[in-house]
Order: sequence, then C-alpha cells, then structure tokens
Amino acid sequence: MSNWPGKYVIGLTGNIATGKSVVRKMLEHLGAYTIDADALTHRAIAKGAPGYQPVVDTFGKWVLDSIGQIDREKLGNVVFNDPDALKNLEAIVHPLVEQAVDMLAKRASQRVIVIEAIKLLESKLKDACDTVWVTDASVDLQISRLVRKRNMSKQEAETRVKAQGPQDEKVNAATVVIRNIGSYDDLWKQVSAAWKVIEPRADSVPVIVKKATKADDFSVQRGRPKDSRTIADLLGKLSNGKQKPENDDIMAAFGEKAFLLLTLDDRAIGLAAWQVENLVTRTTDLYIDPGVDFEQAAQTLLTEVEKASNDLQSEAALLFVKPALANQSVWTQLEYQKRSPKELGVQAWQDAAIESMPPDTVLLFKQLRKDRILRPI
Repeated sequence: MSNWPGKYVIGLTGNIATGKSVVRKMLEHLGAYTIDADALTHRAIAKGAPGYQPVVDTFGKWVLDSIGQIDREKLGNVVFNDPDALKNLEAIVHPLVEQAVDMLAKRASQRVIVIEAIKLLESKLKDACDTVWVTDASVDLQISRLVRKRNMSKQEAETRVKAQGPQDEKVNAATVVIRNIGSYDDLWKQVSAAWKVIEPRADSVPVIVKKATKADDFSVQRGRPKDSRTIADLLGKLSNGKQKPENDDIMAAFGEKAFLLLTLDDRAIGLAAWQVENLVTRTTDLYIDPGVDFEQAAQTLLTEVEKASNDLQSEAALLFVKPALANQSVWTQLEYQKRSPKELGVQAWQDAAIESMPPDTVLLFKQLRKDRILRPI
C-alpha cells in the first residue's frame, strides 16, 4: 500500500457488533469517502474473481453451492473455528483487498477516506492510515445485538465474539474510541465531535444539492439528523400511515441510509432514502406527494441520488418501487430496467438486491459504471 497525496485516512475497526458500519455511514454523511474492506473480501472470492480459484484449491469444492459460487456460510464455519484455516484465507484475500482499496482511494474526490476493516490492525492497511478509530461495546451488548439483528442463537453469537481478537487490544491502539453503548443520538454526537477535529467545517457536504431555477422547479436538500422529525412526519404522511416512524427510528436509519428531501416553494413534498454499500446503490424508499408531477419529481430525486452515487463510485443502482409505479415512463427515461435479482449477473449486485428488496416491490436496475472493482478475470 502507498499513501495517497492530499488524503487524510481514518482506519476504522472494532470487533463484531460494536457499530463499525454505523460509524462509517455517519462519516459518509459528514463528507468522507468510505470503504468497507470486509465487503471487498466477498467480491474477491466471487466466481471468476481473482480469489475464487485459490480458495477452491485451498479448501476444496465442498465449499461451493449448487451454482458454483463459494458458500460463505460454509467457509465461515471452517475459518471461524480454525485459526490456521483463517490465516490461509487471509493470505489469499488480503492482498486483493489492499489492491482494491488502493484503487478506490486514488479515484476518490473526497479529502477524507475511511477504511473499515475488522482486521485493520493486523493488515498492511493500517500503514496507510493517519489515525485509527475503534468502536467499542461490552461483550454482552455485542451478543445481544447479534441475536437481535442477525438472528443468531446465543451460543452462535458467543462463538463469533470469542473467535475475534481481544477488544482491549484494539482500544489500546486507537487514536479515537467511539463508545457505542447508548442511543444513536449519543453516537452521532461522538462521531461529529471527532470529525470536527479533522474537518473544522461542521458540514463538508452541502445541505442544498439542487437549487430551484424557476418558480415551479424543485429543490433538493440532503437530510440531516436534525431533520429527523421532518423526515418522520413526511414518511408518515406520504405513505398514508403505512409507515409510522418516530424520531428515534429516523436517527437509527441514519446509521444505514441517506435521505434526500424534495421541496417546492419551501414545502417538503417528497423524499428518497438510499444507501451505497459494497459499491451498489439501493433506493428503498421513494415517496412523492400525489399533488405534484410524479415524473418530474421522481426524475429530480433520482438524478441527485445518481450524482451522489457517482461520488461514492457506485457501480450499479437498484430501485425498489411498488407494483403500481413499476410501469411509469420515467424509469425508461432514466434508463432503468425491470430485473429479478438472479438476472443481475454479478454476485455483489445479486446479493445487494436480495438483502435490500422490500416485500411486494419491483426491482429496477441501472448500471452506472462499466469498470468494476475486482471484476471477473
């Protein structure tokens, strides 16, 4: 790995279920370019990718599923219980992930880069970091989160937690420790305070992303945690009461999603909730006031989602809409096409669709970039 001129690099680590990904997403809201190195390991061993055949040669064909992809659950059951097997897997994957991180960091336009990796301190990625942030939580909290959020049994959760290195070692190596033991509001305050040390400007990402150019044009602004009440009320109103989020629900959502608010004459009349994970954009919520032109409003919102996605080097956009909206002509204008997850071809895109697709929705797909990280060879 080499350092990147003009970039400031935050290395973000911590044991499982301590909140690394939530903190990474918060830093993205504040204006950083964030990289999930652990997600890149999945890409590195996808069928056809550089790490696929070495993993099959090392562990055997029994780790493959019915369609020839590496079954990560089977592989995980081996390496989490065998330190030597884990070392063999890391020897294959780590160099590939380091190359991918290097490429993404070089292409990023943002000044601050965040690299999230559970094995950050044990890898060469640490040498590229200007500072190390560690998320911390008690073992009991880790276990309860794994049981509640990942549907693990208590025994399975305890095994996963014990399989990792001591959390104290990570905390002792940290420049900044983020204690994820309370509310999302408390977590956001800790992250914002540490961010201001790096970026004294509190809001590096502009709040207004699209200004109205004429009286009947729309404006788009990025939602902030301080807008959580507005977002909650708007979701309740535009979903006709099908969603009834509280303020705390929206604060929690900021740990996963970004929000764009559509306004007309200073009145909020629409929103898009979306995220970029593993270089795939997922727009899971799109709500527009029935009293305005749907096509113009949808086009305005999704154009801004795509602009932001391009800043985050997203490869593909997934949009999930209700069946009643699936045949709108605006999707064709924006070059989205109906797809099923299996028709997406690339495993990372398929996984993103399966993980994110809300029930009773139609998947619309658009490829944003032809060159892909860790593309099949």
